[in-house]
Amino acid sequence: MTVMNVGLIGCGNISTAYLTLAPTYKNIRFVAVSDMNEEAALAKAKAFGLKARIVSDLLASDDIDIIVNLTIPDAHYDVTRRILDAGKHAYTEKPLVLTLKQAKSLADLAASKGLRIGSAPDTFLGGAHQQARQIIDAGGIGKVTSGTAHFMGPGMEMWHPDPDFFFKPGGGPVLDMGPYYITNLVQLIGPVKRVAALATSAQTERTITSQPRAGETIPVQTPTTIHALLSFENGATVTLNVSWDVKKHRHANMELYGTEGALFVPDPNHFGGALEQADADGTVTEVPVWDHPFGKLNWELDGKTPRANYRTAGLADMAAGITEDRPHRCGLELAVHVTDVMTSILKSGELGQFIDMTTTCDRPAALGPDAARALLKDDA
Repeated sequence: MTVMNVGLIGCGNISTAYLTLAPTYKNIRFVAVSDMNEEAALAKAKAFGLKARIVSDLLASDDIDIIVNLTIPDAHYDVTRRILDAGKHAYTEKPLVLTLKQAKSLADLAASKGLRIGSAPDTFLGGAHQQARQIIDAGGIGKVTSGTAHFMGPGMEMWHPDPDFFFKPGGGPVLDMGPYYITNLVQLIGPVKRVAALATSAQTERTITSQPRAGETIPVQTPTTIHALLSFENGATVTLNVSWDVKKHRHANMELYGTEGALFVPDPNHFGGALEQADADGTVTEVPVWDHPFGKLNWELDGKTPRANYRTAGLADMAAGITEDRPHRCGLELAVHVTDVMTSILKSGELGQFIDMTTTCDRPAALGPDAARALLKDDA
């Protein structure tokens, strides 16, 4: 398998997971990092034995094939465009961009240059979600007709060191957490046809309780609670609730209801988790975990909670797609459609009306255990 060299722009929180996990894949190799804050780039480069370069030098580097964009969401469009203009393939953290116009602009540019764009999330490639896909594709719950999806919590200012951008236009729980839930729904049951939503904010400002800025207040400039209805092309209807105004709730992350049963899907923000299934008479059983490498526990959260974390799986699959001349699973068409869904939800919340999608996409190819295993090094 051809190894592709990778550079990274944006040395914030999420870069640690990318750089830690990338060496488990056989076909990607990070060689350099960059950040507008040169000290951050130097520190990250030293920690992972890489080179630190200024952004312009990284873009011009002849030894890099793909550049990963880990900047803040408001910068995603400009940075990804610069990556493509530099003749490099681009892989960006979620969301792809903040508007459908931006998404289509990047798609046109990539097509004109013969380059690939990939976009997180890649958590839907996890063992639990791919097993859910296998059950649905095999008719295990019949035709999916409806479902629910919930992500609700108290907010980002309680843990993030610089949470301001989460509460600005282009932030909010739909664009921040929506990619995980909507992407997983699309890979499980197909593209969305139209949406409707109610959107509110519980507060006009937030007080930061995380360090180092505890006590500072920041204005809330985007909806922080959104109740949405998603109508899918296959006829299914799903309720999606996302909020940063909820102290506690008892809703499951994702439930899908079919003509022959139901499927209870774990948190789409993670690769693994327990999967449960109800049969036609309503009996619920835990699904035996299949032998999928992206479901195995390999990461300790806060040093005490092991979970499955295979971030960069989407990047590795894109690199394989480039060398094998096949579509990659965290593909541009999927990301553009998810952008259409998310921005339409926000538009519906603003206008108080149903919004029809102007895009569609194919479901990404399933990633079974053997295909996932083929991306990993033999000793991973």
